[in-house]
Amino acid sequence: MTVQTLDDVHRLHPWSPRHGEAPSIEFLWRFELEAAPADVWRATADTSRLNRALGTAEMFFDERDGQRFGRSRSGGRAHRWREVPWNWVAGEWLECVRLYDAGYPRAMHAVQRVEPRGTGTTYLAYFGFTPRGMLGRAALRFGFGSLEKTYRQVMAALDRQLVSLAPMLPLPPPSLPPDTVARLTTLRAELLGKGLDRDGVTRLVDWVAGADDLEIGRIQVRERARAWGLDEDRLLGVFLHATRAGLLELSWDVVCPHCRGAGGVGQLDALPASAHCEICRLDFGTDRDNAIEITFRVHRSIREVPERHFCSAEPARKEHIRVQWVVPAGDRVELAPSLAPRRYRARVEGEERYGYLDVGDAGDDAVDWSASAPPAERAVTAMPRLRLANDRADEAVFIVEDARWSDVALRPGQLLSFQEFRDLFSEEYLGSDVQLAIGEQTILFTDMVGSTNLYATRGDPAAFVEVRKHFTSVFSLIASHRGAVVKTIGDAAMGAFGDPLDAVKCAKAIHDRFPPGCADSVAVLRISLNTGPCIAVRLNANIDYFGSTVNVAAKLQACAESWQIAMSRATYDAPGVAAWLREQDAAVEDDAYHSPALPAPIDVRRWTVHRM
Repeated sequence: MTVQTLDDVHRLHPWSPRHGEAPSIEFLWRFELEAAPADVWRATADTSRLNRALGTAEMFFDERDGQRFGRSRSGGRAHRWREVPWNWVAGEWLECVRLYDAGYPRAMHAVQRVEPRGTGTTYLAYFGFTPRGMLGRAALRFGFGSLEKTYRQVMAALDRQLVSLAPMLPLPPPSLPPDTVARLTTLRAELLGKGLDRDGVTRLVDWVAGADDLEIGRIQVRERARAWGLDEDRLLGVFLHATRAGLLELSWDVVCPHCRGAGGVGQLDALPASAHCEICRLDFGTDRDNAIEITFRVHRSIREVPERHFCSAEPARKEHIRVQWVVPAGDRVELAPSLAPRRYRARVEGEERYGYLDVGDAGDDAVDWSASAPPAERAVTAMPRLRLANDRADEAVFIVEDARWSDVALRPGQLLSFQEFRDLFSEEYLGSDVQLAIGEQTILFTDMVGSTNLYATRGDPAAFVEVRKHFTSVFSLIASHRGAVVKTIGDAAMGAFGDPLDAVKCAKAIHDRFPPGCADSVAVLRISLNTGPCIAVRLNANIDYFGSTVNVAAKLQACAESWQIAMSRATYDAPGVAAWLREQDAAVEDDAYHSPALPAPIDVRRWTVHRM
């Protein structure tokens, strides 16, 4: 529905009597923009950035007893308020209510709507206030009456930016002191002198020097790689060396599984075994998948980048949440959000009971959902009618969120299986009580065949030289195939890879390095591979991988002989592996590993890479 009047706003976004006296000062501004609705939403839902461009005073927030409280100083007066949980349907509209303890208003009701208009967008901004006395009434009328002109200027500038494919509101660059500029020049030369990716170094140093505080407070290396069109691994190497050089700081962020807010620690050993989210009123373990994300900050000696807020900006801070609606006790609400085809999770804030909505071309066009019982797994159409019923004694926040996690997050498994990290940060270790979920890994074990005879015939010193020499080649090949060496056990090595195909290619490369009749080494190897979930733990101050995936990978050594690779069915069936093996004309044999300790045999594919 297109909003034309204040009556339309009142009908679509009614003021709740539970918030007190209804607003008596109201403003409704309409903007006709050329940019597409999705782009306008993405830019304006970040109300913190929008408010900064409008010249709004900086805000400070804290969470207490599951509630969010804010404060600011505006118009010569201190303002304090309680932030009511926002309502929104992503891509369409958002609604914010603030209840003030101090300041010019007693309450504020703000609404933003993004509505399609031909090839462009109609954007509406509504502000309603319940003033505090005559002074508050006069101050709000004057302040917001004069704000409209600035708002129109900012929206015109934003529209020009979006139409020209520049997605953010322009903000002035920081002013750096001369000694900082000189140090950045030195760091740029130092990083380039290490042979690191030139484009990556240049982009990073320039961004650190010129980006706004709101952009650079929490840096995701994979997001930057995509934004700059650079290889993720090469840029991660730049970021790690930049951290060692003092340009960046590395942060291990604990991520709430609900709001996905993050709080970081600077050292791996400082990661807690469990955490608590105050605003979600949720305790959770850091051994969950996706509980940890690695990000970067600008080093404080280069730039102080404070966490700044010019609004709570809930929809921008919680991009995964597509619908959030606060329903008072005993009330019912119906809405029909537009949802892209994928899986969504349905929950009530503060509870770990979930339903799932699978959006596609076919399915139910209506879902009944009560606060006491989330919907089960349901196939629904792209605009399902959600009938929300709060049958609890207190208000309930209904949430529909993308079940997928961010694909730009750098997870522990990716970093711990990155050899450059292990080389540069060898002093990092886990707390003794932490079991860190690192997701799916492909574990590679190498083993020297006939090493006992080697020690017997060559003697310990000479045999050790051969073992150490072969490790040098194995370690290099693991690193060059995007893996990391986890540990060595005697003359065996254990590596880990994020991509199973990388592991298979590495295994072949190792055998190619030590083929029959190898002129510079007596090493003869066998290799085993397995793919599955792992955990990282602390073992003797080192980071080690444990779990059934690792155990099976080691056991499969029994299925391989000289110049052979024994891989589990899980590795063989991984994307791209079987096709690549066919390209290699690999003669793969079927086998099985049997053990009384296992409930069933493990299917094995064995590849003889070289024959005598």
